[in-house]
Amino acid sequence: MPYFERAGQPRLYYELDDYTDPWKKAPTILLQHGYARSTKFWRACVPYLARFYRVLRLDLRGFGQSGTDFDLKTGLNLAAYVKDFNDLFDHLGIDAVHYCGESSAGTLGMAFAAECPQRVRTLTVISSPVAMTEEDKKSALAGHPDRVTALQKMGTRGWIESSNAGRRFPADADPRLLAWTLDEMGKSDVNVMIASFIWTSNVDAEPYLPKIKAPVLAIYPQSGVITKEEHIDTLRNKVPDIRIVRIPLQAHSLQIIASATCAETLLHFAARHDGMACHEQ
Repeated sequence: MPYFERAGQPRLYYELDDYTDPWKKAPTILLQHGYARSTKFWRACVPYLARFYRVLRLDLRGFGQSGTDFDLKTGLNLAAYVKDFNDLFDHLGIDAVHYCGESSAGTLGMAFAAECPQRVRTLTVISSPVAMTEEDKKSALAGHPDRVTALQKMGTRGWIESSNAGRRFPADADPRLLAWTLDEMGKSDVNVMIASFIWTSNVDAEPYLPKIKAPVLAIYPQSGVITKEEHIDTLRNKVPDIRIVRIPLQAHSLQIIASATCAETLLHFAARHDGMACHEQ
């Protein structure tokens, strides 16, 4: 299994898919998952990208198959995530990536692109809030006063089941998709969930936006529960170089519901900035 081991740091699990021509040095796209998810949530996007790009997927510390052996009070923050990204890129010999993050990983990507411009060729965000709304902070509480209490009382699986309903997927979503998502997200450690929420709920990426030097692609649903028009307006007004694409759906998890659309839009956005033609000669 592709694990990256470091002294004094949690083990990181990653996957690298590469079906590019072996005699070419293909650029790399990083597909980064959001809250309570893992590399598996990008699975359907990989075939559209891996013929022309090396596709790197990382389980964020504490989630998926990455380690939880770190201090939850001090080990989930921007500095820790930036170190994980940079250490992994160095380990794999990657100078810079096309960073694509969904939901909170897009918010993280906004800060990472501003803090480490040399590492980010382009930035793509999918359904990413600039900052978590008060409405989202209070979501899926099932009568509990706050999300921390809800997670403590309901557990990861109980909270995820309540949270997914009407928020991440359309009302007519395939029940098998909902079951699979619940099973995968439900594996997340509840203490990591709580610590991650505390950090994410306090992150505001707006101060980072004017500092982003990379071209930005923003993919959002036409309407949604977690992201609002105010997020898109802020990006449009604050990011120096941005393209905004709206998908005519009311769903948060676009990388699952509209995998082909998201992947192909990302592919051609990245390729245009690399001067590549993403078709067979």
